[in-house]
Amino acid sequence: METESRPGAALPRRFYGWEMGIVLALSLGRSAVYAVLQLAERLSIAPLADQTATVQRSRSRAEFFDFSYQVLDSLFALAPVALVLYLVFLHGGNPFRRWGLDFRRPGLDAVIGVGLFALIGLGTLAVYSAGRSLGITAQMVPADVTEYWWSAPVLLLASLRHSLVEEIIMVAYLFDRARRIWPVLTRRTELAQPGAAIWLLILASALLRGAYHLYQGFGPGIGNALMGVIFGWLYLRYRRVMPLVIAHFLLDAVAFLGFPLVLASFDLDGL
Repeated sequence: METESRPGAALPRRFYGWEMGIVLALSLGRSAVYAVLQLAERLSIAPLADQTATVQRSRSRAEFFDFSYQVLDSLFALAPVALVLYLVFLHGGNPFRRWGLDFRRPGLDAVIGVGLFALIGLGTLAVYSAGRSLGITAQMVPADVTEYWWSAPVLLLASLRHSLVEEIIMVAYLFDRARRIWPVLTRRTELAQPGAAIWLLILASALLRGAYHLYQGFGPGIGNALMGVIFGWLYLRYRRVMPLVIAHFLLDAVAFLGFPLVLASFDLDGL
């Protein structure tokens, strides 16, 4: 297994702990805190079933400024991804090869990614339908943007941004740093006989993933937590994050560009 070092001395475990805490505070950890607060606010206003949750929305009525805001939002959101890649390079590692964020196995990555997309997509529809029926999920509006010639490309850029941020930070980086903070995980990540420590790592990542989706209601929080368990297990099984990025990109792209059509195809458009 590739190790990290710096001239002079090995990095102490607390260094990785502080680093991981800072990265999460700048990215998905912050999102989780805000999502929990937004859920509490929603519950204090009206039943979740009577509310809507929008993921991507227009930022301005003026076309130029709306375009500028949309693109800049995606580019700045990728800064934490650039940060974690830089931190790994800084201490002697190659995150692209270590995490499988490359094109060495395009066929396998595509097959796993598309399979995950189909599995998670159907599961998401089931969880969304159940959540709406039980009144614990807000009505989803994945994209509420003005129709311009650039709307579809910008939404695809947003899909790429979400897939890279979530899978690189929430899975590849978090699992990497956890192994350096708790060495017991390093000896048990082959998953031949996964122990309690491995499953605790997978569940912790999955619960955080579910937490930053709670602004949409309890249903999406539960659904994304289950998705996190599957993604975490597969990452430790194949040691490649690229299939997860592919699956997540496809999920968001379909949601942003054709969510009403998907609901209608499964007779769920009345939810």
